Amino acid sequence: MRSRSYDPELTPPWKKSAPAPEVAAEADLVVEEATTGFCGAVVRCEKTAEGHTVTLEDRFGKHRVFPMVPRGFLIDGRTVTLVRPQAAPAPRGPLLSASGSVAVPGVKARVARAGRIYVEGRHDAELVERVWGHDLRVEGVVVEYLEGVDDLPAIVADFAPAPDARLGVLVDHLVPGSKESRVAASVSGADVLVVGHPYIDVWEAVKPASVGIRQWPRVPRGEDWKTGVCRALGWDMSTGEAWQRILASVRTYKDLQPELLGSVEHLIDFVTAP
Repeated sequence: MRSRSYDPELTPPWKKSAPAPEVAAEADLVVEEATTGFCGAVVRCEKTAEGHTVTLEDRFGKHRVFPMVPRGFLIDGRTVTLVRPQAAPAPRGPLLSASGSVAVPGVKARVARAGRIYVEGRHDAELVERVWGHDLRVEGVVVEYLEGVDDLPAIVADFAPAPDARLGVLVDHLVPGSKESRVAASVSGADVLVVGHPYIDVWEAVKPASVGIRQWPRVPRGEDWKTGVCRALGWDMSTGEAWQRILASVRTYKDLQPELLGSVEHLIDFVTAP
């Protein structure tokens, strides 16, 4: 009798799971563990006798360790397999700062210039510090927090800008015909530069792909924009917690939209011009 060979894999093809994409478990990547539903940001990966593990930190600061098994995690509802990130290659050429400029290792902050940059909104100021903090310390430029654009005329009058003490201002939603544009026009001059970005909120200046979303959702008029974004994205957290999640996703200037990049670079050049 003729012998037959059988495939040892007896699972029907229609029951087999499609392979999940592999995603490097980079620090601050937000994932959900598929079995427990625990959601958190990647803190570290480790190799143990049993295999590789990943430590996650949830929004309350709680840590949990999970094995890095195939199809073990979700990102935005999509099943993935976490893998250890590859070791970064040794840097070649000059070391760059988060803004893309040449970093100056070990440099001490320069004595502050008379010129200043005011940034409207606390989140805006934190984002500027995250990307341009190194550059600003090297140049000796102090960034001040501007609570609202309505305060700008009084601030400019009190600051008394001069050629050796220029004032730069970054405001939200600076589009033609807006209140912001009218206030900006009223204070602009040879030693005052007001620039901005077209977004309703600086959250939108972060590229959606960097945050792990397809696009920033549209929020109906009359609804608080930040609250509406959290609702549309299914983020069960406060707007403050959401901002920390967004801010953690920004590592370099490449994570930001060009409209914001150009405005901040313009301000730094204006304030530091000889």
